[in-house]
Amino acid sequence: MIEINGKTKILGVIGNPIEHTLSPVIHNTLCELLGIDAVYVPIKVENDIVTAVNGLVESGVYGLNVTVPYKQDVMKVLKGVDELAEEIGAVNTLVRCSGGYKGYNTDMPGLARALETKGVKLSGKKAVVIGAGGAARAVCVMLKNYGAEKIYLLNRNIEKAKAIAEEIPIVTPLRLTEYDSIPEDKYIMFQCTSVGLKPEDELIIKSDDFYKMAEYGYDLIYNPAVTPFIAKLNELGVPNDNGLTMLLYQGIIAFEMWFGLKVSRDMSEVVYAELCKKLYGDNIVLIGYMGSGKTSVGKELAKSRGMRFIDLDEYIVEKEGRSINDIFTYETEEYFRNVESEVIREMSTLSNTVISTGGGAVLRKENRDNLSRVGHVVYLKADPETILNRVKDDQSRPLLKSESEEELRKRITTMLDSRNPYYEIFADQVIYTDRLTPSEIAEII
Repeated sequence: MIEINGKTKILGVIGNPIEHTLSPVIHNTLCELLGIDAVYVPIKVENDIVTAVNGLVESGVYGLNVTVPYKQDVMKVLKGVDELAEEIGAVNTLVRCSGGYKGYNTDMPGLARALETKGVKLSGKKAVVIGAGGAARAVCVMLKNYGAEKIYLLNRNIEKAKAIAEEIPIVTPLRLTEYDSIPEDKYIMFQCTSVGLKPEDELIIKSDDFYKMAEYGYDLIYNPAVTPFIAKLNELGVPNDNGLTMLLYQGIIAFEMWFGLKVSRDMSEVVYAELCKKLYGDNIVLIGYMGSGKTSVGKELAKSRGMRFIDLDEYIVEKEGRSINDIFTYETEEYFRNVESEVIREMSTLSNTVISTGGGAVLRKENRDNLSRVGHVVYLKADPETILNRVKDDQSRPLLKSESEEELRKRITTMLDSRNPYYEIFADQVIYTDRLTPSEIAEII
């Protein structure tokens, strides 16, 4: 919890409208994580940006972000503008300097860092950019500055695409209908239009062959999380991301500039998880012993609430390309637990998802900490006899292989006794499942 006092630094974002900005989530989370005495607030400016900025300078506001409609107009009141911001023609970050603020653009460095964290390198690569508005132009500037070799720019209005090509020599302008003239190759694709913001929006380009040329795709839209562009890439198995990571890292870079520090990857992921929860909704994590009903309850819960469902063990099987039994047979339990921990770390970026964990996921503190950050943790509790009746004929669980039913009963009881404290300690909610149906449990949650 931020406690404001006379020494608290004031940060903010100016724009109009500003009510729904997500920037306070980024910066106030970072202040809390880093123990910085500062608070970040939205500041609505009706029309006079010059008077507003001069007033904020005199008020001692420590640092600012700028959003629509002032990214260009704010430049006339600044003491200086960074070279990249000049080239892009827009400022989104103000850093205090002698007598006022200097303007920077962290949007494109933010996008570049978002791509970098996914292992996408721009140097020497070829790209396809869809759209020719201000965002597309900024992406083309970024690609040029980060060493891309070639850009094919697709737009309905060819004149707009040609105007960008005149500024950036590596750009080849094309009409949308000319997409099939792009040479067969692998490209990083950027969707920079507003298509996807409305539920009824459809793909601008329908051809699967076009999207199959993508080695990676990025849609600058982040709400909704899945646009037609992202859905098509998912269908074709092409790695992709949406604009929420750009929003995250443009904010992080601004924060680093204000305070002269470096935000770690782990800390960035914590902030990203907070953004996802705010924008897309929280997750529900189901923990408990084998046979406690996590999968059946998870599916029922996801169905009733319109959420995505992920079974952690099934996810591991898909990732490894072999069954849990095979992993335990040909590797070790330690190997499985390492893969499990890696997958749980990946879950930090999920939102609006029900996650059913394996029975032993709670054994590592790292997993408990990460799962607590992922969402609301529910322990589905069942007594040993109930579990025995549910799992005694299941041959897919390597840790429950026993010579007799009595031996299995003892094994279940022993494992429950050792694991139950972990389940109990970090669960936000405990539900006894012995006499309840999956739908009844889902309703309770």
